[in-house]
Amino acid sequence: MSFETTVATKPLAAAAVRLARLLPARAMQPAQTAVLVRVAADRLVLAAAGGELSAEVGVPATGHAPGEVVVARHALADTLASLDAPEVGLAVEGSRLAIRTSGARFALPALDDAARPALAPPPARVGTVAGAALAGAAAVCGAASRDGALPLFTGVRVRSTDGRLSLMATDRYRMAAATVPLRGSGEVAALVPAVLLAEMCRQAGRAETVEVRADAGRIGLAWAGSTVVAASLAGPYPDQQLDRLLDVAPECTVEVEADALSAAVERAQPYAGPQGRVALCAHDGAVEVRGRDPLHGESEETVKASVRGDHLTAHFQGRFLLDALRPFAGRTVTMRVQAGLRATAFTMPDADLTYLVVPMHADD
Repeated sequence: MSFETTVATKPLAAAAVRLARLLPARAMQPAQTAVLVRVAADRLVLAAAGGELSAEVGVPATGHAPGEVVVARHALADTLASLDAPEVGLAVEGSRLAIRTSGARFALPALDDAARPALAPPPARVGTVAGAALAGAAAVCGAASRDGALPLFTGVRVRSTDGRLSLMATDRYRMAAATVPLRGSGEVAALVPAVLLAEMCRQAGRAETVEVRADAGRIGLAWAGSTVVAASLAGPYPDQQLDRLLDVAPECTVEVEADALSAAVERAQPYAGPQGRVALCAHDGAVEVRGRDPLHGESEETVKASVRGDHLTAHFQGRFLLDALRPFAGRTVTMRVQAGLRATAFTMPDADLTYLVVPMHADD
């Protein structure tokens, strides 16, 4: 149990924050509110578990004696966040974890074995992906459902196929799919809660290379001294049905600046009525963005665009349009519009990301 070490304050405080963002804010069991502080050689590791997830975050340290101790996770994070000293010393003193700076000392009670986080060994290494590519692919998480009554659709399907790692999510009204190159021959098949996967990818995206780990029922990411392992959601995912939706046959193709179209949709929102309906009308050289509501009036705005094929009008929920355009910010987005109530696909030529949005009836 006993140890003593010195760590740079800012990286350690940031590690505690990253850990807190991955784990549930509230928990019923003591082990889910605790953090294991472990020192070995030249590293300090914070390890915690909550629900179906376990995480370890490491930072460089100057260790004078190895060891470990379990303390309250939020108390440690709050104490570290309040410090402005460049370095902090940590040492086990009796039944306390002492946190020292040049002019202050704080002591957190050590918790007993019942509060020790249950940390299972990480699954086997499947392969590696580029961190930046993984962070970009995580844009699909926004298409997952937020309705806890439909847990299957709150997850992101993560699957390996032919040297690619694919991510797919849907809430039944929109769908997003992305792929990134996977270096390795292992297999991945998991359904990961979208909110959790988004945070995992956001943190891992800072690293140049990210290890993907997986076994039956679990998936993990490891990068730069950090490892996060999550359990897969239960239940079969409608893979084949959803994959077929990606085969879009457009009657109209529109190329438009994503930021310009997004801004026009934002301005149309106050006129979109109780259903939030915004119309996109594609014609020669432009897309007209319309909102109409008997109580609030109407809006019409023209955005320059390249339009090929039939001139079509499609109605969408404005917030779904904004979500679809967000991953393409600063770029030209291609809209592949199908007639009727078939989904419109948003893509870019040089990105393996497709975002589908199902249109609304004009009079919904």
